[in-house]
Amino acid sequence: MADPHIKTDEPPSQLTLLLDSNHNNRHQAPEGEYKDTQLDQTLQRLETFLTLLGFDQSSWFSLALSWTALAFLGVVLPVVVLEMFNCSDCEKYQVKGFELVIVGSQAVLAAVSLLCISHCLRKYGIRRFLFVDRYSGRMVRFRNDYIRQIKGSLRLLIWWALPCFLLKTLREVIRMIYVHQSWWLSFAVLLALVLSWAYVSTITLTASILFHLICNLQVIHFDDYGRLLERDSNVLLFMEEHIRLRYHLHKISHRFRIFLLLQFIIVTTSQFVTLFEITIYSGKITVINSGDFAVSTIVQVVGIILSLHAATKISGRAQGIATVASRWHALMTCSSNDSPHNRSSDSLVNFEAANRLSSLHSSYSESDLESADYVHVPTNSQLASHMASYHKRQAFVLYLQTNHGGITIFGWMVDRGLLTTIFFIELSTLEALRADLIRRGMAVEVPLIPSVIEDYPYAVDGRYKRWVESYAEHYHSE
Repeated sequence: MADPHIKTDEPPSQLTLLLDSNHNNRHQAPEGEYKDTQLDQTLQRLETFLTLLGFDQSSWFSLALSWTALAFLGVVLPVVVLEMFNCSDCEKYQVKGFELVIVGSQAVLAAVSLLCISHCLRKYGIRRFLFVDRYSGRMVRFRNDYIRQIKGSLRLLIWWALPCFLLKTLREVIRMIYVHQSWWLSFAVLLALVLSWAYVSTITLTASILFHLICNLQVIHFDDYGRLLERDSNVLLFMEEHIRLRYHLHKISHRFRIFLLLQFIIVTTSQFVTLFEITIYSGKITVINSGDFAVSTIVQVVGIILSLHAATKISGRAQGIATVASRWHALMTCSSNDSPHNRSSDSLVNFEAANRLSSLHSSYSESDLESADYVHVPTNSQLASHMASYHKRQAFVLYLQTNHGGITIFGWMVDRGLLTTIFFIELSTLEALRADLIRRGMAVEVPLIPSVIEDYPYAVDGRYKRWVESYAEHYHSE
């Protein structure tokens, strides 16, 4: 449940450093209005694109139209085409079992993507969904970055979807050439299969890229938060800004946790089913009859990689804030030397070291850099102020170390450690499936081993196949 004390629609009164000055706003009002219009147009184009894909389900009509289009283009059309225009002697160029597995996995993944994203868009709208709200008080400062990230996400979608689309089309053209049917019928089959694949694949990639975009928009705020440490020393300001950023990450995690979990489960299951189907297939595996497996695998793996990369990136930035704050605390502490005779020399040395060793430049007042000719004896109130400032910074650093935030899936932080765990789980499951398939291929009587090798050429890999052949020859020689 969201904290009732945290208001995301209105900026805190202390966050004046995150906004442009009123003087600049007065002199740049026409330019600001133009940029606001440009951002509005960019968001409008993005919303139109999402509406065409069926993500806009704000009314009953659009809801019914969206799911009808997915059911027809994603399931009914390819299944009808595969059932009606299937030939018994075409397995060299197309295996119906392979095609049905691909259609099922892609349709399920597209349905999950459409359900999760459309729910969030219907509930929050495009601006609140992307955390680009004109009433948050921060749109003016980051609007150029927002526009660049949105356009970059659309280019990323084209960059990944277009090569896969060309591969899919090439595979269908080759199949059309080798399968002897009338040209108009072959062209109709090609058009139907390519259209169905393009629709469900675009939905799948768009959902992952939207999550990728949202995380990158938050990266902009975390980078600005790191620069905020250079401009001010108000610990309360830092606390309020970090609470706001952490609240946004919590909202993103809450909105996308079901999507990320289901995406991972569906993609993993689909890949293992693909491996199992190819391994136990008794016919000849070629690029033509199994090419759809490769294309669909690229789309699914790219989608989950984009999601995991975005989640780990924003989690890494959130965790890195504690390091930046610790460095800022150390620089501020060292620049405020208690000894009045060493204040000037130590402050200058620390200032030069900070410039050389890091990109974090602390803001020093004139009293920190004044010459030794002007030396005053600190009073008790000044010492108490220094100690109070030190304890505030120490408490702030401790808070960041224990509340760094990040993208979570039901409490599991999506970071590099989780990626390592996922990798070893996938590897262990793959090896278990591989061992089971090898055991099935060898758990037969020895006189039947040559026929097993002939019927199941892909049940075992090359090493075990050579061992089985040599063992069978030795058995027959005896």
